[in-house]
Amino acid sequence: MIVVTGATGNIGRPLTQALAEAGEQVTAVSRHAAAVPDGVRHVVADLGRPAGLKPALEGAKALFLLLSGDLHAAGASPADIIGEAAAGGVRRVVLLSSQGVATRPFGETRIAMRALEDALRESGLEWAVLRPGGFASNALWWAESVRAHQVVPAPFGDVGVPIVDPTDIAAVAAACLLDDRHAGGVYELTGPEVITPRGQAEAIAAALGTPVRFHELTRDEARAAMARSMPAELADDTLDILGSPSPAELRVSPDVQRVLGRAPRPFADWATRNVAAFR
Repeated sequence: MIVVTGATGNIGRPLTQALAEAGEQVTAVSRHAAAVPDGVRHVVADLGRPAGLKPALEGAKALFLLLSGDLHAAGASPADIIGEAAAGGVRRVVLLSSQGVATRPFGETRIAMRALEDALRESGLEWAVLRPGGFASNALWWAESVRAHQVVPAPFGDVGVPIVDPTDIAAVAAACLLDDRHAGGVYELTGPEVITPRGQAEAIAAALGTPVRFHELTRDEARAAMARSMPAELADDTLDILGSPSPAELRVSPDVQRVLGRAPRPFADWATRNVAAFR
């Protein structure tokens, strides 16, 4: 059995589906009740209370670990989840980390994530670490504005990064959970090309078949909007990357191709598959 945390999100949902379609027994873990694919067991659990994961981990051979933002807060102890997994007989953990652990290692959230990576390496379990850059699905922040006003509001309109499709992250996670060859791997996951927010607006417009206007926000305006749904420090870290990406953050990684044997999906593909959110 394979346990997937964050199983109802942009990565966990396609990962759960892929594992189920591969014939694996899957336990989907989320904080709230939710629909899951046929044949998948669902467990409601709060990752902030690792001991509560014991029922989900019973009989599991592998765990996909995706932390929510509140587990980076002061006093949180996500390493205890790894301890619970080891105690429950889990043999392999695939951790969703962040590209920023390598490119911007000194922010508080990056330090906490690096410590979790280190705890996993030292656990005695088999492991793999995924370090994605920005997600294509972050464009869903604009969905309401596009539906109501045909506008994409974002900062740094002409500064791009190679954002990654969450379904590609899920596919790499599935490979790491199922294939022994990926044990001990650290994979940086990006899309196939650098794309700017203005370019994303154009791709959404093309998928809709209607014009979409781009409106450039100031950094302060963007920070205020982002801080409503994530810790303020994480919003600042994200804006630092979006406004002034380093050469490492502009690099298109070969790791999706290396693991999956195909190129990563471009943003335009994500926009086409998710166009209903913008109608």
